[in-house]
Amino acid sequence: MGKIIGIDLGTTNSVVSVMEGGEAVVGVTDYAQSELGDVIFVELPAPGTRVAQMKAFGTIDAVKTVSDLFAPLSGEVLDVNATLKDNPALVNQSPYEKGWMVRLRLNDPKEAESLMTAEEYEKHLGAHA
Repeated sequence: MGKIIGIDLGTTNSVVSVMEGGEAVVGVTDYAQSELGDVIFVELPAPGTRVAQMKAFGTIDAVKTVSDLFAPLSGEVLDVNATLKDNPALVNQSPYEKGWMVRLRLNDPKEAESLMTAEEYEKHLGAHA
């Protein structure tokens, strides 16, 4: 996924890597995947779908639970990680690299300013441990 520049604590602990050109890669944090347990299915939107910040865009099914995936930023889905269809365990094994979920063209890259940095997120987790 590259350098993590933002984390949304809204509902699913989404992790976002904003790239040049107003695009972003979205997945879930290592903490979120560990809380979910073994991921067995991921439902993602088709490319071309528009997603809105803090609105559900898919689901993640784990042995323990089924959870909605919420968009940390608004935009258009450019690509999905099709590998997750056959190997959803990549979310557990490599949430920041091989387990990414969608790539977005952002409506407003400034939305990312509302997200926590990776350092702020680590500090937040430490305060709740």
